[in-house]
Amino acid sequence: MAVDTTPAARSTSLFDQVANTAHEQVVFGYDPKTGLKAIIAIHNTVLGPALGGTRMWAYQSEAEALHDVLRLSRGMTYKSAISGINLGGGKAVIIGNSATDKTEALWRRYGKLVDSLGGKYITAEDVGTSPTDIEYVAMETDFVAGKPDYLGGGGDPSPVTAYGTYLGMKAAAKEAWGTDTLTNKKIMVQGVGHVGQYLVDHLTEEGATVLVADINDNNLQAVTSKHNNITVVPVDDVYSTPMDIYAPCALGATLNDDTIPQLTCQIVAGAANNQLKDEVKHGAMLQDRSILYAPDFLINAGGVINCYAELGDYNRDRAYGYTEKIYDRTREIFHRSAAEKITTHEAALRIAQQRIDDMALVNSTL
Repeated sequence: MAVDTTPAARSTSLFDQVANTAHEQVVFGYDPKTGLKAIIAIHNTVLGPALGGTRMWAYQSEAEALHDVLRLSRGMTYKSAISGINLGGGKAVIIGNSATDKTEALWRRYGKLVDSLGGKYITAEDVGTSPTDIEYVAMETDFVAGKPDYLGGGGDPSPVTAYGTYLGMKAAAKEAWGTDTLTNKKIMVQGVGHVGQYLVDHLTEEGATVLVADINDNNLQAVTSKHNNITVVPVDDVYSTPMDIYAPCALGATLNDDTIPQLTCQIVAGAANNQLKDEVKHGAMLQDRSILYAPDFLINAGGVINCYAELGDYNRDRAYGYTEKIYDRTREIFHRSAAEKITTHEAALRIAQQRIDDMALVNSTL
């Protein structure tokens, strides 16, 4: 569950990292008085302003942080595009320990940085970010989503993210087994933070056999105290444990050269971003092993959909209505993958890119 540490991530040349990503803008924010070290990456705004959460993480280097934000922001472009919402893709990272380095001043200074972009980037929660942090940011800018209910926002997007992931998982089950029921299916949920815990709720309610793993004992305590019929698996045993579905719900790059050969599942469907360490290579490895992959940037899109619903007069029913489309779109991707003999990840990218290209034509000058 570690941050990607490939040679590209370790590169000390910032321009080398940016060269092939086709980003519109990358902004660095540094304020020694508050300790702010932030990078905002805006990948594409053809469909609308770039929206994506802010991740606070103790990166080993600035280059590693840049690599992460470039990957994450690109994923947000395709996530919004394939979900049919009018948002572009962006993301931000703050370099620091989320347990010890947070202050009101840091978050408000960051809010000023977001505001300086004039609405081209809209921020929200991500790993290491709390609702309180979002409140501080909102004191300095209107370009923030995921605000609590009493500030007119949609609150915690985790339930909507989990619901979309659950629907994508059911669509994968329909494709693999001819029925979308998850009853008695053995499902490994790796990472039971907010989204993972809500996903476990759906799975146990349907009668699945749920296995969980997490490096955080507090998360494990929270989920096992609520559900006494789930099994905790040591983190080192996740990939080799017999299971029908693997649901990565923590950090990315867990599908790689080391883990894929160990998998015993027939389906991968989870909420984590950037699950494939190498999109081409590891997407093909899953396909070669007849493991059906539900593309992460589609089935985990409930969070960004919830934020999109917040940009007008927030209506949670509307957010869930958009999210329910994930089921049919996931099935569409599987069918296109089979018809064109490409990986499911590539099929999803093609559908998303086609929408971006079409809307670029709509927005062009007559």
